[in-house]
Amino acid sequence: MPLAVVESPRLYRQIADQLRHLIDRHEFPVGSRLPAERELAEKLGVSRPSVREALIALEVEGRVRIRMGSGVYVVDSVHAAARHIGADLPAEGPFEVLEARRLVEGAVSAEAATRASPEQLAGLAGLLDQMEQPGLPAERLIALDRAFHVEIAAMLGNTLLVRCVGELFDQRMSPYFRRLAQYFENEESWRAAAREHRAVHAALAGGDGEAARAAMRVHLQASQERFSQSFGEVDVKRAGERQRRHARTK
Repeated sequence: MPLAVVESPRLYRQIADQLRHLIDRHEFPVGSRLPAERELAEKLGVSRPSVREALIALEVEGRVRIRMGSGVYVVDSVHAAARHIGADLPAEGPFEVLEARRLVEGAVSAEAATRASPEQLAGLAGLLDQMEQPGLPAERLIALDRAFHVEIAAMLGNTLLVRCVGELFDQRMSPYFRRLAQYFENEESWRAAAREHRAVHAALAGGDGEAARAAMRVHLQASQERFSQSFGEVDVKRAGERQRRHARTK
């Protein structure tokens, strides 16, 4: 397969460009299944999350269709956007954004633990109470999630940091991040996020800067891991095992 090793910066865009080029050359014809993430990552010399970012980009563009539990398939590009994905999506992929948030918001949380007022902590707890209400739509959960992170930055009284944290969070509003969330966010993931938020709040309330830093970094690392699940390779393997067991019992 004529794939060349890619290097930074903007790995996911370079990967998407290579795969798009191969699709256009009919190396991967319409209806065919792309190689598994693991195989693509090995051939390209990149991480699997970088491959996953590229595949999401191509799906938003209309070049492929991701079928959870099955794989990634090339679709007819007649209805795909005329311009390349780079014109519509942020330069940074979601994993790069989450890493930046982990570093920035970890430091912000450590400082906030030494400055938070009782009123601010009570307001933060109120946001968490709302977030834990059952049956909330995704849009409301995202708004509450954003408010939680921005309110922690506001504890420092620095409008530039508030804007920085808010703008980093708003990267998830892109079509690209929304598509990624569509596959990996659900009630269970939001419950996990709420527990992680509670741990951050407890550290802030205790005035423990290092615990607050650690809790925020754990939360954002867990967010990255939730988005790092396979698009079905494990499911395919398990499905094959189930089929073999079923055949043996016949």
